[in-house]
Amino acid sequence: MTTAPPSAIDVLIVGAGIAGASLAAALAPWRRVMLIEAEDAPGYHATGRSAAFWHETYGGAAVQPLSIASFATLDNPVPEFSERGFLSPRTALTLGQRSDAAAVDAFTSQFAAQGVAVSRMGGTAIAEKIPGLRSTWSEAAFEAACSDIDVGRLHAAYLRSAQRAGAVLVNRTLLQSARRTSDGWDVQLVGQNVHAGLIVNAAGAWADQVAAACGIAPLGIQPYRRTVIQLRLGVPVPAELPLVVHIGGKFYFKGESEGRVWLSPHDETPTAPHDAVPEEIDVAIAIDRLQSVVDWPIEAVERKWAGLRSFAPDRAPVFGADPNEPAFVWCAGQGGFGIQTSPAISALLAAQLGAPQPDGPIGCVDPTPFAPSRFG
Repeated sequence: MTTAPPSAIDVLIVGAGIAGASLAAALAPWRRVMLIEAEDAPGYHATGRSAAFWHETYGGAAVQPLSIASFATLDNPVPEFSERGFLSPRTALTLGQRSDAAAVDAFTSQFAAQGVAVSRMGGTAIAEKIPGLRSTWSEAAFEAACSDIDVGRLHAAYLRSAQRAGAVLVNRTLLQSARRTSDGWDVQLVGQNVHAGLIVNAAGAWADQVAAACGIAPLGIQPYRRTVIQLRLGVPVPAELPLVVHIGGKFYFKGESEGRVWLSPHDETPTAPHDAVPEEIDVAIAIDRLQSVVDWPIEAVERKWAGLRSFAPDRAPVFGADPNEPAFVWCAGQGGFGIQTSPAISALLAAQLGAPQPDGPIGCVDPTPFAPSRFG
């Protein structure tokens, strides 16, 4: 999909991770789109390092409408987008100890009131789902509607769809600066200039840097390092083990294959944008927290990696025109839920930029709470 860039385009999307790729797919049938990526290939940072799952309560009440609206596209896409869905069924447990009972009750009540199929679960039932669970972990909220997401295939489908509609992707290309003109932007890329009617900032951890290069005030998009490891266990823990998330945000783990799990200490270490690598202390913390929950012997750390999750100050996604410069559009701050909300965010934002209004569940979502103007 990499070709020479045109000299004039309608929309320049900066960043070809899941945010930029999904928007390009939604917008390219209606506008001339160019997608630029700083790395050798799209999805190198957050998208390519995600242990993604569709989990309706993930991200909290503000994000839930985007997640539920995105489900149908992820589970049963139209044939021209993908011949099969991107979800593999799993279940989820939000887990706590006896002292967390009130917090688990509140979690269950809050999301049940929003229509989420979540139910309270006690110690015996929890232990049936998590073999080797230590007896102090007796409180949980159970969600049957949780799925793994095939991130690589979803990202590739967005890029293919954008290409078929005429979008141009250029890798190894940085936006160095942009100057506002009467009809858009004169943009200085590495070694070349282009003119764009609009700039969309989908640069993830680099979003505030891209804004500054365009003379736009940053929103305070903060990258945080997140660590994930794959463990080989000395017991045959099933691959269909639920996604287990600590009610207090100290860990999550899920089955990967027979006798293997993916585990994270749920770390959020503020950092500058960079090529993130796992820290040994975070790996050790993750293992220590897991061993406080289950009595599984660990045979090996088979893989370890880290990625950057970027949040706006209120931890909700940001998409829409900058309040002070309508020709500069934000699509950032998607945290760890950008993949599971990508169908809704891309369709809603594309409609603001010239595509038709989405119908179905996505069309029922109000994008106003996610506009950059909420920051003043």
